[in-house]
Amino acid sequence: MAERRGMLTREELTTLVEAGDIDTVVVAFTDHYGRQMGKRFDAEFFVEEGIDAGTHACDYLLTVDMEMEPVEGYDYANWQLGYGDFHLVPDMDTLRIASWLDRTALVLCDVLDPRNHEPVPVAPRSLLRAQVERAAGHGYTAMAASELEYFLYQESFDAAERDGFSQLSPAGWYIEDYHLMQGTRQEPFTGALRRHLSRSGVPVENSKGEWGRGQHELNVRYTDALGMADRHTVYKQAAKDIALQTGCSVTFMAKPHESEAGSSCHLHVSLETDGVNAFAGDQALGPIQASDAFRWFLGGWMTHVADLMVFYAPTINSYKRYQDGSWAPTRIAWSHDNRTAGFRVVGAGPSLRIECRIPGADVNPYLAFAASLASGLDGIENRIEPPERFEGDVYQAGELPHVPKTLREATDRFAASDFVARTFGTDVREHYTHFFRIEQQAYDRAVTDWERRRYFERI
Repeated sequence: MAERRGMLTREELTTLVEAGDIDTVVVAFTDHYGRQMGKRFDAEFFVEEGIDAGTHACDYLLTVDMEMEPVEGYDYANWQLGYGDFHLVPDMDTLRIASWLDRTALVLCDVLDPRNHEPVPVAPRSLLRAQVERAAGHGYTAMAASELEYFLYQESFDAAERDGFSQLSPAGWYIEDYHLMQGTRQEPFTGALRRHLSRSGVPVENSKGEWGRGQHELNVRYTDALGMADRHTVYKQAAKDIALQTGCSVTFMAKPHESEAGSSCHLHVSLETDGVNAFAGDQALGPIQASDAFRWFLGGWMTHVADLMVFYAPTINSYKRYQDGSWAPTRIAWSHDNRTAGFRVVGAGPSLRIECRIPGADVNPYLAFAASLASGLDGIENRIEPPERFEGDVYQAGELPHVPKTLREATDRFAASDFVARTFGTDVREHYTHFFRIEQQAYDRAVTDWERRRYFERI
């Protein structure tokens, strides 16, 4: 019942539109940064024409930077090609009420090439769809969850921007991890978010205070990998919209403050065959009873972390989070129920799964799950064995490989990776290499507050 609550069929939408309960349909897709882009449709027009025809949007949306400036150097779309359109085709399985918006429904779209009606390969949802289909070819359904954290502030987005984001007042003034009183303090926002998500086809498990001041975590229910990525983007959009409506602000930066813990997005992944967890088995791996599929999936996932790090840590800020003793993993190791490891294995039997603790809250879920599945399936296909299970404090294990330390290092690994080219195609590798290099260049040109504080008078 919870899985369908807030979800709509075409017929149910038509009934709500005719009754005047829905008058707007948000038609959205997710760009490289993980932002929802799209249009608001008159609901009556959408029912009559938009469901079947979809809509078009400028293909520059898959080549712009954070400031929405068209970036030269992409083969997919550029000035020479005239910046044409791509086709947004509603995935009606994602149609839902957007209960935080007045009389509004929301549908997510696949991005298709209007010339051949094929998925645009560089679109994030296309990348994940391809890996989900690859898993299905092996007889697996990829199951997933993402644990998304955020920081909440008392200032509105407008006020925060006017002050240069330098005078933020967190919604809490001491470390609040699991504190119910701090949870109460943030309940006007987080409670609203929980309730709206639950009414909008994003079933919620729970919320709790996190380690940073004003930091919180809200978890939604495990589902198939594509559905989970969809839920993640709806959750994030709803959180920002509700903050806008209530005069506060929320950030999903991986590391918004030097002195606070970063915000993570732990990924939980397993495979199912005919509804049965394919990771469960009778092989003893320490305290874990697992299958070959589990072992090889873990081995592949770990093997390819560095090559696909940009899909787990996509911004300059992402890499500020990887500090020893910070709850963020710094080295590539796996362990059982050990929060210092990049890969923490949890559950048993039907609930056995791999938790990857590497991604931060700034992650694009379509890219992160695509990377996870691509790596794990390569492990199964090539029977890649994981390293020995690690016991103890991974932060102190200097002999273990470190995750890439900067976006520049991670982009170089991605750009040179034969695995990336073989798995996603050279066009995708070149497209995203350019995207991440542009992000690095923007930072390289920036003059920061840190530089002014350090050098203004004393240099």
